[in-house]
Order: sequence, then C-alpha cells, then structure tokens
Amino acid sequence: MKKRSHRHEKMARVYDDEILPVWSMRFGRMLLRGLDLPKKAMVLDVGCGTGYPSLELLKKMDSLGRIIALDPIGPLLDVARKKAAELAGRRIFFRSEPPTAKLAFADDVYDLVISNLGLLLLDDPRLAVKEFARVTKPGGRIAVTLPLAGTYNEFYDIYREVLTKNDQEEVLVRLEKHIARTPDAEQVASWLEEAGLEAVEVEVEQFTLLFKSSREFFFSPVIEFGPLSEWKEVGGKGQEMQEIFWHIKEAIDAYFGSRAFEVTVKAGCFRAKKPERVGEPAQLPRSLTGPMPAVERHAQPEHRTPTPILEPPASSLRDDFKLEEEEEEERED
Repeated sequence: MKKRSHRHEKMARVYDDEILPVWSMRFGRMLLRGLDLPKKAMVLDVGCGTGYPSLELLKKMDSLGRIIALDPIGPLLDVARKKAAELAGRRIFFRSEPPTAKLAFADDVYDLVISNLGLLLLDDPRLAVKEFARVTKPGGRIAVTLPLAGTYNEFYDIYREVLTKNDQEEVLVRLEKHIARTPDAEQVASWLEEAGLEAVEVEVEQFTLLFKSSREFFFSPVIEFGPLSEWKEVGGKGQEMQEIFWHIKEAIDAYFGSRAFEVTVKAGCFRAKKPERVGEPAQLPRSLTGPMPAVERHAQPEHRTPTPILEPPASSLRDDFKLEEEEEEERED
C-alpha cells in the first residue's frame, strides 16, 4: 500500500478543533433536527469524516441499532474510530470507500441514509442521490446537507474583478463554470424527486464566516482543506496562478482594511421519503403541484474567526500560493 497523503494526515489533526465547530456542525445540526428512527434502525452515513453526526445519532438509537459510516479519507476515519472507542465494530462500523457515487450495498437495506456535506465530494452527486434511494428501505428516509449557490459570493466577486482587470478571460470562463457547479435548492430537490423519492422537505439557513485578513482567510483550515485547491486549479498553474492569487489577496485587504472579511454561507438540508411500496410513483414535480416548500432561516453572524494553522513563510507573499505537489492517494485495504 502506498504512503497516505500528508495533506490528509494534516487535515485529520486539525479537523475537530478548526473545521468541525465552524463548518460541519452548522450543517449537521440541521440534519439531526427532527430525525425519527424506528427500533433496530439500520443507518448509512456517506462522508462521515471524523464521526459527526453519526456518533450523535448513535446516542439516540436503541442498543440494536447499527450505523455503517463511509469516508474516502483514512486519517479522518482513524479519528472517528478513536472517538467511537468500544462502540466501533459493534454498533458503528467505519469503512474507507472511494468518492464514487456507486454504493456497494444491496437494494432496500437502510432505514435512514444521511450525508452531511458529503454529496458534492462524490464524483456524480445526482447519481449518488439515486444510489441513496436504491439502498433505502421502502418507507425509509434520506437526509443530506450541502452548501448551496450563493456560498462564498464575496470571494467570487473579488476573484471576478481581479480576472477582469487583468484580462484573464479564459480563467474567468473557468471560474463561472466552477461557480455554476454548486446547485441551488431547487436543483437538489429535483435530484431527490428524480430518484423516486417523495415528501421532499427543504430547509435553508444563511450564516457568515469572519476572517481578520486575507492571509487568515487563505490559511484557515476550513478554506485550506475545503475549496482552496479547486480555486487554485481554476486560476491555472505556476506563476499565472500565483499572480492571480496575489492580486486577490491585495484586493481583499484593500477593500476591507481593518474590518473583518465576511463570507456568506448558504446551508441547505434536504429530507425525503422512499415510497412505502416498491413501484409506488413519487409525488408530482413541484411545477405541477405548486412552489417548493422551503424554510429560510437567517442565523446570527458567526463571530468566531477560524484560527490559521499555518504561519505564512517569511519569503515573498507570492510563495503563499505555490501549488503543492500532488501526492498520489490510494484507499486503505
């Protein structure tokens, strides 16, 4: 087996302290609200990370309930197993799986399938939803959370402006394609309906993340181990990418000065039910039955500023954005 990714090892060391409180828990609390489980429930968690919210859900289950928790990142699973302690391998079972939409389970197995922020990490989110529906028992439920269109808008506005000022038309096209890949609430709800699910519920909350400076923004774990690698990929390679991010960094500090850089997050939670009988038609599309039921919640601004885990080097600031050499990864045996 090849050496595990140093990046993932580093991520696992800081995840529970720096990413979970300001990011994953915000979404996970939405997912856990109102979940009603039968006795002896079988639960599948896709993208379990370090065990949240699976371990919270386990506390609400009876002693005969079981959870299968999947994640492609081995070091995160190591943390999850330590937190589960003696329950690991008895009531909750952690498995390393590649980020493919296809699930290696039979049809109609689980009473509940959940995914907290895991859906957009899979290679085909739309197909993944169909897989979630396939492995769910008739009458069972599916609950997923994910960031929606509108998330990081403040950053994207600055990114666009920098590209426009520097005549980077090709990069601008790539940026718009990248932004368009994040779905809105209507799109995600349509995925659930296309998968044959019914009683689709949609809940949306908006909150903000605050950063003292551009440097803290780029070096905060929630950004560094989140969207930063894709943002860099949009910018290109080598010197071209470094120059673009240098200008973005300068623009953030110029616009916000001593004020915090506020970034909006639109968090979506989607719940649905698999029809009771195999072959039972799902409800009609909302275009025929009326507007999508949605709950908009606007939380108070998040006043905790993520703490950077890396000190920027003393050399040129441009060096902050040099691409790290990609390490080949392979899932654990």
